[in-house]
Amino acid sequence: MYNGIINIYKEAGFTSHDVVAKMRGILKQKKIGHTGTLDPAAVGVLPVCLGSGTKLCDMLTDHDKVYEAVLLLGVETDTQDTTGRVLREGSVDCTEDEVRRAVMSFVGEYDQIPPMYSALKVDGKKLYELAREGKEVDRQARKVWIHSIEILKVQLPRVTMRVACSKGTYIRTLCHDIGCKLGCGGAMEALKRVKVGRFEVQDAITLNELELLRDAGQVEEKVIPVDGVFEDLPAVHVKDAFRKLVQNGNALMSGHVIEPELCNGGQVRIYDEENRFYGVYEYVHDRHRLQPVKMFLGE
Repeated sequence: MYNGIINIYKEAGFTSHDVVAKMRGILKQKKIGHTGTLDPAAVGVLPVCLGSGTKLCDMLTDHDKVYEAVLLLGVETDTQDTTGRVLREGSVDCTEDEVRRAVMSFVGEYDQIPPMYSALKVDGKKLYELAREGKEVDRQARKVWIHSIEILKVQLPRVTMRVACSKGTYIRTLCHDIGCKLGCGGAMEALKRVKVGRFEVQDAITLNELELLRDAGQVEEKVIPVDGVFEDLPAVHVKDAFRKLVQNGNALMSGHVIEPELCNGGQVRIYDEENRFYGVYEYVHDRHRLQPVKMFLGE
């Protein structure tokens, strides 16, 4: 069984669940999960967790993301992208400078109302299920962060931009809201996710490439080990005499580890003396000990 993360390039036409299903067939293992959905028409980075790496799914979902998107002005749809039913069309009379100012005004914290065509649940039912029944319900605005927007090209009525944002941000809603601000309407025409945390588009592989690697016996070369996700954290090794503590997921005192000087500044990666990775611990100052944050045992 493979354990870790593979950076998959999701191609258009596949749902994120399709990717997982296909990978289960390619790799002949069931324990596989993705780290956040991409719409079927969208492409780009989709980190997929394997084996013990599935414990990382929720952690990777929380990472900031970077997208490249094409905004089409002068149209509004029910899905907020150009795959949906057109609700309104109009002329785009604004200047390029006005468009640039409107786009850049969304940088920073912003209250975003999730679209009806989304997987968020209201009273136990997904919004897109309600939307398909012709129902619309009130949605609570959520605070999201647009860390930066780089306008790559303006060729009205289209605007191509690179957006770095927090988790939970809907880029098609951002496109819709920019169109509303300009008064002409807007919808997302194309979307590519180019980065999720440390995973970047230039390193991603397609499902076809994964099959070729499997046939060549080279899949392992593309599997990022679980501890690789935490490479920014200091590595700390538990002494052999106290290995049982970490094997049971117990707290550790500084005297239990070889590098106690690294254990007072936050989170660390914990290994045994044979360099086997066990999990992430965090130093709790008022208790003067390391507490487990996320364990990867028994895999």
